[in-house]
Amino acid sequence: MKQIYYDPWLIQHKDPFGAVVEKAFVKFSLTIKEPNVEAAFLVIHKDYHAAHRIQLENFGSPEYQYEFFFNEGKGLYFYHFEIQFQGEDLLYYGKNTAGESCCVKEASAISDYQVTCYVEDKAPKWYREAIFYQIFPDRFFNGNPNQQVNAPKPNSFLYGTTKDAPLYVKDEDGEILRWDFFGGNLQGIIEKLPYLKKMGITGLYLNPIFEARSNHRYDTGDYLKIDSMLGTEEEFVQLINTLHKNNMHLVLDGVFSHVGKNSRYFNFDGAYGEKEGAYQSTASPYFSWFKFDSYPEKYKSWWGITDLPEIDKTNLDFQQFIYGENGVLDKWNRLGVDGWRLDVADELPETFIHGIRKNLEKYEERLLIGEVWEDASNKISYGQRREYALGNHLQGVMNYPLREAMLNFLKGKSSPQQTAEAVTQLQENYPPDFFYQALNNLGTHDTVRLLTELENDKQKVSLAFALLVFFPGIPCIYYGDEAGLTGGTDPENRKFFPWEEIDTSCYESCYKWLQLRKETPLLSQGGLQVLFCHNLLLILRFDTADYLLLVVNPTEFDQSIHVNELKTTRTLPFSLSQLQAIDHQLIVSKTAQIFSGSF
Repeated sequence: MKQIYYDPWLIQHKDPFGAVVEKAFVKFSLTIKEPNVEAAFLVIHKDYHAAHRIQLENFGSPEYQYEFFFNEGKGLYFYHFEIQFQGEDLLYYGKNTAGESCCVKEASAISDYQVTCYVEDKAPKWYREAIFYQIFPDRFFNGNPNQQVNAPKPNSFLYGTTKDAPLYVKDEDGEILRWDFFGGNLQGIIEKLPYLKKMGITGLYLNPIFEARSNHRYDTGDYLKIDSMLGTEEEFVQLINTLHKNNMHLVLDGVFSHVGKNSRYFNFDGAYGEKEGAYQSTASPYFSWFKFDSYPEKYKSWWGITDLPEIDKTNLDFQQFIYGENGVLDKWNRLGVDGWRLDVADELPETFIHGIRKNLEKYEERLLIGEVWEDASNKISYGQRREYALGNHLQGVMNYPLREAMLNFLKGKSSPQQTAEAVTQLQENYPPDFFYQALNNLGTHDTVRLLTELENDKQKVSLAFALLVFFPGIPCIYYGDEAGLTGGTDPENRKFFPWEEIDTSCYESCYKWLQLRKETPLLSQGGLQVLFCHNLLLILRFDTADYLLLVVNPTEFDQSIHVNELKTTRTLPFSLSQLQAIDHQLIVSKTAQIFSGSF
């Protein structure tokens, strides 16, 4: 086997590490400890552009180097190496199917390394320092006297008590027959702000609040109205004002890919008038928003769900309705909304997202994040490479890859090394600001509840909260996870908040870790290095003067470690010997232990 080495996570091979700002230089260095090298080449191309084949420079050492100028604009760049030995076939050096670097004789047997080239794009300061809390409004709290429910919807049912388990009533085709409600409302959120503020929460992300038929409200009925079960526009303004008085912020769910079948815009059942919606009349002002295969019964719907007619996002009239002058965004932004989370961002055209971003730039300190389940740097959707992470686009995404890495580690499905590598891969691919602006979660309305995911192991729940606050990005608690709510997927993960039966163990661990995050600037701003040793995962946060180290042991066994045993995925900016605080320390089983020190 040839002695050829390259690791893009090591500074001696690629400097600087990770994504690069446009018009920066990057030094690539391939180590070849073999004689008879005729030439070595860097083969690099911008996404969908022609490749450059550049001969690497060598001055008699094993290092073959070239400093590449990223002057073709922001985007993804892909590269590999080619090596010619005297009298031999050309060799190709890149990544194999396991993502490991290797040298092969066939170019098709390797894939390229990635470099993300970006323009700088910082989110508002309030967001970069925030601790978020996600609320499913119907299931949080009813703030009315005697728990009276606002404006119950026709052909729906209300639960008898808030302790009832959510249940869908469906027909033989799996269609919902009756939507179910608990009656949580905006006034209830206002009343519970002291509880949230005490926890350290500074930002709320609300699932949809606009008029709709369902309890989840992703079937928007009217983008310009608050759902009557949640309250009034006046109460919404009161919520915003109360939040801002408490130095807290509000992010709304923007659902622009589809609407409800019984919305004002489609109006299947005629509730909005005989000629109001596209289903009722081809003369409707909304008719051009939808695509019909056979009018009016066969129409394009979101993922084939007929209750959710899909919007043609390229329609100029719809675009202006959402982000044009005096459109949907303008209405709610002027009332003080601090930002938007775009539902199914990968189903929104790039021009549509750019239009939303441009609208938000008219206002001070507004935020735009997106729902993306994969690595957002290289996502391809509907045959198009997405620009999410490149700057002047989304400012962050929901960090589902990090969630998967954290939970797989705690469940024993991934080793500490595999977990460190998964995190480092994101850290490499994401621009620094984008990495630090991801909305990190342990659960959402689309996932299994945290306590259920961890098989009701409350000690591991505490470890999960520890990891959440130690990783860069914005920690976000899904309502009720801190209270010990359990449940599988929808609808089980959408129970009512157990105000009278909050699990003290879950709450106290969540509270403890959130307070540490709130009080420790290193955890929101400091550098990151992921280390591993035995069965332990270590998260190191640091600046030029100080460090904070989290050691997580998810096993049942006590373990002790020494700094000399620590391993890492990428080049450390300092010597491990400087971390003397952990020398020969005992790590108790199933705990997270913190060490701090100065350089």
